[in-house]
Amino acid sequence: MNWKSFLLGVGVGLAGGYAARELLSQKTVVSPERALSNAKTAFKNEGPVSGSWIHMQTEPYQKDHLKYDVYRGGISRYTGEETEQYEFIADAKTGTILDAYRLA
Repeated sequence: MNWKSFLLGVGVGLAGGYAARELLSQKTVVSPERALSNAKTAFKNEGPVSGSWIHMQTEPYQKDHLKYDVYRGGISRYTGEETEQYEFIADAKTGTILDAYRLA
């Protein structure tokens, strides 16, 4: 085996791996299930969660002149005598809750 060919193959393999990693990291989004889990964890700090849902498709959202791709979801909590329902908006790239509000 020729050392030049071997080193060329190693170089091409490393360059291809690096390029693939960069492409995958740019398009990575948090799964809807992970975003829902983050929301449930945040709401559990205030009391038990009795139900939850999330849209599986992302949608565009703008807040304070910043644009995001987001998941929309909801949480239900039973607090003694009544059920409280909240809707939340989670960033699809990080899973961070951007907004949450109580439904009337």
